[in-house]
Amino acid sequence: MTTKGLIFDMDGLIFDTEALVYQGNQQAADTLGITYDMSDYLRYLGISDEEFVVKVHEDYDEDYGVETITEFVRLSYANSEKLFAAGLVQLKPGVKELLAYLDAQQVPKILASSNNRPAIEWLLAQAGLTDAFPLIVSAEDVPRAKPNPDIFLLAAEKLQLPKETLLVLEDSQHGVNAAVAAGIPVIMVPDLLGPDEALAQKTLAVLPDLHQVLRWLQS
Repeated sequence: MTTKGLIFDMDGLIFDTEALVYQGNQQAADTLGITYDMSDYLRYLGISDEEFVVKVHEDYDEDYGVETITEFVRLSYANSEKLFAAGLVQLKPGVKELLAYLDAQQVPKILASSNNRPAIEWLLAQAGLTDAFPLIVSAEDVPRAKPNPDIFLLAAEKLQLPKETLLVLEDSQHGVNAAVAAGIPVIMVPDLLGPDEALAQKTLAVLPDLHQVLRWLQS
């Protein structure tokens, strides 16, 4: 069946933000003497800010104390905001070409991100993409973040199209599992962490970038 609507994740798919967020987290950990590296960061890919706070306290409070981990969270976000404000966020390859194709084909699209709405709107504005996504679902709009399906179910509802005619584009394990739980076909475009075989089998395809997604849609 022809794809009639697309649901886009944002961080790690449209914007190359995940590496910057990790940099902010690592700087905070180093400042506070917390043992932390990329493998730790990857455990939290694709979840909401609220869930990140809960999980990082669960993982580190016993070793470092509540106050230290509260400061780690605060400093992580502060560091990341500085990196973003410095203009270091780049578009991922193929974003503009894919969006132009969808507009030319009059295929509706929606942004469904676990990030908060102010951050989403700021990033879109900085990239000149505000008009590209008139429809947005953010973490504030749903009771449960990915890997729960709520965010994609609401996105499908807003597009007013049958789920089986939609396509989710995701970069993370949590995002892929959320799409599968929502009953919506998904293509994975990995960012920092590729899928294992079991995760890959849940997708229509695992593609290296959005240029390849465009070719997939055209084929």
